Parts: sequence; structure tokens; C-alpha cells
Amino acid sequence: PPRPVVPPTPLYKPPLLGAPATRVGGASRGDADRAVVLSVLAPESTGLTSHARPTLYWYVAKRLAEPLEFTLNDEHSIKPLVEMQVNANQPGIQALPLTYPLKPGVEYQWVIAAVVDPGQRASDLIASGTIRRVDLPATLAAQLNRASPSARPLLYAEQGFWYDALAALSEQIEANPDDSHWREQRAALLEQVGLHAIARQDRP
Repeated sequence: PPRPVVPPTPLYKPPLLGAPATRVGGASRGDADRAVVLSVLAPESTGLTSHARPTLYWYVAKRLAEPLEFTLNDEHSIKPLVEMQVNANQPGIQALPLTYPLKPGVEYQWVIAAVVDPGQRASDLIASGTIRRVDLPATLAAQLNRASPSARPLLYAEQGFWYDALAALSEQIEANPDDSHWREQRAALLEQVGLHAIARQDRP
């Protein structure tokens, strides 16, 4: 009998090989529990987006008693460009649509923090990543215009547009919650940047 066709997996190619790691992961500080409880879904080095207002994704393993805060910074600003509280009603992968427009070519750091003690912010449980907006190459833009929904994450990932590939997969998961194909694709993408514990959440 013919073998089932296995759909191709997005293959993420970092835009700058050998770039310094900028992702910071959060973990429980309790001696009895060292599992990752807070993380950004970002590559180890700066990831790209083609959108001025991309959707950022992060992960929380369980409901936390501490309030959660999102901040966005760039290398030139003294104060955060964005500072707001965020909610996670259920554990798992969370979506955060960014309302602040990113400028092309600027590297931004985005941070999710569990505020353990508002008077001692050094005790925050922090997860952060970096993002840079760049224009789509003309050839990639043309390919995306012709591409099916299943092909778009592949194209984004291959050209280093991490945040766009992740968003394309996550949007398909939301639109097709019973289709395990999309979750498998996202899990494979997360594993490529070392987010193995979070990838397991997408697999039955």
C-alpha cells in the first residue's frame, strides 16, 4: 500500500548564524520544582518579523499567584516603550498582539515578568526575547502571495522570519483546533530553538 504523505516541517534558519543568545528563560525558584514555568516563544538570538504590530507568544505552565507584566524596550529608550499587565486565564501558550508599532531595523527586547515583590523587582521571575522588524524580500513576498496556508509557515521559517512563522501556525491552530497537524508543526518549530518542554504541550 502507498505510504502516507508526511507534510514537510518548517525549518527555521536563523538570519544571523552565530549571533549572541538574547533569550532569557524563566524557571521556578523552588528547590522542589525546577520546571520551566514562564517562557517566551522566541529563538535564542534575535528573531525577525515583517509586521509593524506582530503577535508575540509566551508560555506559562500554571496559573501564578503573582501579577504578570509585559514590557517592551529598545536600546535607546531609558523608560519602557510599553509597560502593562497581562493575564493568563489558563496555563499554556498565550498570545499577545502588540499595539506599539515596531520601527524597521530596530532591535527590541520584550519581557514577561511575574512580579513576586513589587518593592524588590530583582526577585521577578523573568522571561525575555528580542525581535527586529525588517521588510520582506520581494521574492518572498511574491511566494507568500501565491502560497497556501500550509506553505506560508514553511516560507517564513526558511527565510528567518521566526515570529511570522510562529504566528501563521498559531492562527491555524486557533482556526482548526481539532486538526493535530498544525500543533505538530508548531511543536517541531519550537524544538528547533530548544523549547522542548513547551513543544510537548502541542503533542498528545
